[in-house]
Amino acid sequence: MSHSLIDNLRRSVERHSDAEAVVHRDRRVTYGQLWHDVCALGEFMKTRGLRREDRVAILLENSPEYIAAYYGTLLGGGIAVGLNTAAKARDLVNWLRHCEARWLIADVRHPELSEVMNAVDPKLQLICVGGAESMIKGASRWDAVMAAVDGREVPFSAPDPDQLAAIIYTSGTTGRPKGVTLSHGNLASNVESILSYLGLASDDRCLNVLPFYYSYGASILHTHLAVGGALVLENSLVYVHNVIARMQSERITGFSGVPSTYALILSRVQLNNYDLRRLRYMTQAGGAMTPTHIKKLKAEAPHVRFFVMYGQTEATARLAYLPPEKLEQKLGSAGMAIPNVRLEIRDEWGNPVPRGTVGEIHAAGPNIMAGYWNDPAATGEVIRNGWLKTGDIAYMDEDGYIFIQGRESDIIKSGGHRINPADIEEAIAEIAGVSEVAVVGVDDEILGQTIKAVVVPGPGADLSEMDIKAHCLRRLPAYKMPRHIEFNASLPRTASGKVRRFLLAAKN
Repeated sequence: MSHSLIDNLRRSVERHSDAEAVVHRDRRVTYGQLWHDVCALGEFMKTRGLRREDRVAILLENSPEYIAAYYGTLLGGGIAVGLNTAAKARDLVNWLRHCEARWLIADVRHPELSEVMNAVDPKLQLICVGGAESMIKGASRWDAVMAAVDGREVPFSAPDPDQLAAIIYTSGTTGRPKGVTLSHGNLASNVESILSYLGLASDDRCLNVLPFYYSYGASILHTHLAVGGALVLENSLVYVHNVIARMQSERITGFSGVPSTYALILSRVQLNNYDLRRLRYMTQAGGAMTPTHIKKLKAEAPHVRFFVMYGQTEATARLAYLPPEKLEQKLGSAGMAIPNVRLEIRDEWGNPVPRGTVGEIHAAGPNIMAGYWNDPAATGEVIRNGWLKTGDIAYMDEDGYIFIQGRESDIIKSGGHRINPADIEEAIAEIAGVSEVAVVGVDDEILGQTIKAVVVPGPGADLSEMDIKAHCLRRLPAYKMPRHIEFNASLPRTASGKVRRFLLAAKN
């Protein structure tokens, strides 16, 4: 493979121009058509002043337009910044301001778009997808941009591997946002490593339900485009039967999900009632999947190779994988280091520990992020001498397989989302009568974790669970809504005053 996602896509276009690249609803887009749109956007933005490493934010659901927006940005030399489409305006505005975006490509029907545009720098250039009748003043229309180019290729020079290509916001939407910066080299190297163990080819067809604005979904996008495979997009799991039926009708060969994805599928359908003989592999990441669900999945689809995987956004996507043939023998393991990546377990002083000893996972390789956007202090906290401190506590067995014991980080992983508890705490703290609040994740069989808020009322305050939830509903997106509300007289703290969150998570 090359050192650029754009080079990978160009190669696929040359080899498979008439093959399906993306299937979305009733649309079937070939590699040739996708490349036209990528070139059209890249040329348009460059004529409008796009400069090297300008930030281009993308507020679109998974679609051919999202893919063209992302790769068109890279073709033009910009940095693609995928934004969570479920986020509220205040989060979106904070991200746009933090990365100093010069462009925004958005669905004109997004419910927060008008509020966002009223709050950001008026110099932000907007390209709207869809809904010409509700076009925002001053915006460019996506279909007009596409029609303005006759298909000629944009002059293109291969980017330097160290040139920044993407920013992914992982958490910290208030106070100090964390924007993971990934270079062209980071992205290309992780694609190469993933392909080496998944063995994808041009005849692979993946049904994708994971959002491209997160690293897991992005890795699925990049790996399939690199080999000339097809992506069949499903943006909702509300009707699980329809999704599995589409796996059958589209002759799907691959599927990926987080633990909650599989929990939902296994609770709603019987996989062996469908003709999934073409399905050859499934992958799982985004937190630990219960052994019970893994065994049930294997019982219903015994011919499918099931890959348990582990990674972080700061590592582009993937750090470790468990070979399917080791699934039963190493059940509960997050796997071994992927090709070109080194993993070590170290103690609190950064020294490697013996096999079988619990410590923090450290990782090194060409996939480790360049750093957090405009935050050298935060970068220095997690990257030291080229090694990434993951914050995950684990041990490594004698065979080199890691077994994760917990997370040092307080980040909540719920239904595929990474949620900073501080965002929810800030919202609840706005309520009159709230003295203190701490938010934690509690284990949940379906979502991986659900959100629990522990509230300390002020003197004389009369607060109810409904008060808290009603305020959160107004201020936060649905995936950040706390399911459990608990009222306490105080919060447990360490001698230095830090909240002992693990005690709150354990108390139900």
